Amino acid sequence: MNRIVSNWFFLLSGLFFGLYFTACTPDRNQNTKELAQEMNDRKIKRVTDAQLTTTVDEWGKSLVQTARKALTTELQKNTGDTARCSVGNLPVIQKLAKKYAVTIDLLSAKDTANPVLNTKEQELLAAYFYNAQNNLEQNDNIQKLSDTLFVYNAPVAPDDLICKTCSDQATPPFVVWRVVFKKREVIRRIDPKKLQ
Repeated sequence: MNRIVSNWFFLLSGLFFGLYFTACTPDRNQNTKELAQEMNDRKIKRVTDAQLTTTVDEWGKSLVQTARKALTTELQKNTGDTARCSVGNLPVIQKLAKKYAVTIDLLSAKDTANPVLNTKEQELLAAYFYNAQNNLEQNDNIQKLSDTLFVYNAPVAPDDLICKTCSDQATPPFVVWRVVFKKREVIRRIDPKKLQ
């Protein structure tokens, strides 16, 4: 009788520990966090246009600042390497683009005639270039391209390493950061508790 109880005890305890260790894996915890985040993202949120614009402005500044640091570091390691100016290939920028569901680019004077860009963006870029040529003040800018898209632009100072390396031989050197936000993705990622 003791032998039967002992065998059952070892069998049940082995089964218990096996289930315990498979149920509490880091993968499962990660999936739980992702599921909770997805559920939070899908909640109905009331966001005004002003709140949306403020959020795009804050995120745009933050993304450009992080991207600028990453690109400057890469350019300092590889002086004069213009291939680094294709910022979509930098891991830090790829990670940011994925996290915020944005497109991050670095535009130069030649992009004022880029047919891929929206007409409003081409005009804005031409205005930035005009300001650069005439030494006028350059400021960050947010434009609503359509009902579903926002673009955040941030000019780079002419004496900055990025502008010196990544400009397309324009006189004066001219480069602008471009971050395209999808309205739907911004709303999904907004924390309603942090809105003002």
